[in-house]
Amino acid sequence: QVQLVESGGGLVQAGGSLRLSCAPSGRTFSSYAMGWFRQAPGKEREFVVAISRSGGSTYYADSVKGRFTISRDNAKKTVYLQMDSLKPEDTAVYYCAAGATSGSWYVPINLADFGSWGQGTQVTVSS
Repeated sequence: QVQLVESGGGLVQAGGSLRLSCAPSGRTFSSYAMGWFRQAPGKEREFVVAISRSGGSTYYADSVKGRFTISRDNAKKTVYLQMDSLKPEDTAVYYCAAGATSGSWYVPINLADFGSWGQGTQVTVSS
């Protein structure tokens, strides 16, 4: 497991943008596929987006496709989530997650595929 530290959450008006960052510590960053999940009050944690170890493959939830962009910088050991055209329904606690995968192009999307989680960062989108 790795320790993950998220940053970049906050309050933004609808239509605005935020960028989240996540930096793991203690292990080789490039060994892990990375993902972002979110959890709104009273709802289950849901998949948002994930990126393979190599950064060459990504997978987005339909609800964020075309608005959110995930990227990773293996040299800086950081994964980013650029969120544009934010909507009030994007309001949630966003969690960074790391999953050990054998394939450099494989993109896990299930919660159980990720063994390490950050503490979460709040994103609030006002209407």
